[in-house]
Amino acid sequence: MELKPIRTDDQAAGRGISYEPAQDVAVAEQGQRVLRNTYLLLALTMVPTVVGAFVGMATGGIILANPIISTLVMLAAVIGLQFGIAANRNSGVGVALLLLMTGLLGWWLGPILNFALAMRNGMQLVGYAAVGTGVIFFAMGAIATTTKRDFSFMGKFLFVGMIALLIAMLANMFLQIPALALTISTLVIVVFSLFLLYDLNRIIRGGETNYVMATTGVYMSLFNIFANLLSLLMALGGERD
Repeated sequence: MELKPIRTDDQAAGRGISYEPAQDVAVAEQGQRVLRNTYLLLALTMVPTVVGAFVGMATGGIILANPIISTLVMLAAVIGLQFGIAANRNSGVGVALLLLMTGLLGWWLGPILNFALAMRNGMQLVGYAAVGTGVIFFAMGAIATTTKRDFSFMGKFLFVGMIALLIAMLANMFLQIPALALTISTLVIVVFSLFLLYDLNRIIRGGETNYVMATTGVYMSLFNIFANLLSLLMALGGERD
């Protein structure tokens, strides 16, 4: 499922922000502060994600009974929560809604994890997906923090790509074309890896000053990368009994 946080300011359109030289130090300090808070909150989101995943593994039959309806309901719920997070981003309510959303998405991962762990090398595949997601995260973070280049120009292109992938995913739920599913998963990993670079770069350059919204963006990218990387690994390297 390809999801991305709702943007509520004109920076989401990919516009760059320029500063006078005297502001550079203040902007850099603010960016580092937001980045630290983002990483701390991101670590906290892993708790409801893991709890939700265990619940999802035990109750995943609800999703599998009606996968199309479940997907549409989940999509609507996550988008609604993102609007709620954006509206309350400056209060504890925003943090609570973010944790609720991550728990819900963790629950959504339950059936995927069940499929993976049913394979002989399932635990290994889950580990590979987690490590691969971590490598992408740290690589994009390293690029974002060491380069002086402004990646804000990618915003519009990535948003269009995300919408196109979401439409393709929904269409393939009816078409059930394995090759298309693999192609979509591959493109999702690429698009959301670039979204990670885009979001982290915006934080560092002062384009995103709210750590709740920043965490929401980074989390959604990591979620999509992990889920689709695991799907690819299961399709290409899964060992069934």
